[in-house]
Amino acid sequence: MSRDIVRRYRIADYLNVGTSDSPEYVLMGTGFTSLNEQPGAQTESVQYVNEVSATSSVESYQTAFPFEAEHVIDEKAVDALYTVARNHYVGSDAEFEYVRVELWNSVKDGGTSYEARKFIVAAEVSDYQGTAKQTLSGNLNAVGDPVLGTFDTSTLAFTEAAA
Repeated sequence: MSRDIVRRYRIADYLNVGTSDSPEYVLMGTGFTSLNEQPGAQTESVQYVNEVSATSSVESYQTAFPFEAEHVIDEKAVDALYTVARNHYVGSDAEFEYVRVELWNSVKDGGTSYEARKFIVAAEVSDYQGTAKQTLSGNLNAVGDPVLGTFDTSTLAFTEAAA
């Protein structure tokens, strides 16, 4: 029996270092030594008096994408995150559009479009340190719900799925 396991390299992460009106999505690859997803399901439990076991349900999500990266100056995504910390940006100045692409999940045309989710994230850079190389780490914290759609890795464009 053959198993097709999703390997980390089959997830592509893109950060918009441009604007919403004029996006410039750059690959979060070189420089990043880890970039993970923590869906952060928030649950609520209740145990009724006539039941032995409690009933739990998922009420919301508090998604975060913890990252670690070496500060490679020519890598626009790493440098954009560094700039948030360096300049102490807050609020919308510290937010980015972030797209997580499932490279194993291609759109039917067989081209370069894949299933993807777009998040607005608040960049929380918690550490900038190092003795030889400077590294930064923190979280990309989701703001609101993800937008489902597709991402074309050739044109670097996100297309929202039909409602």
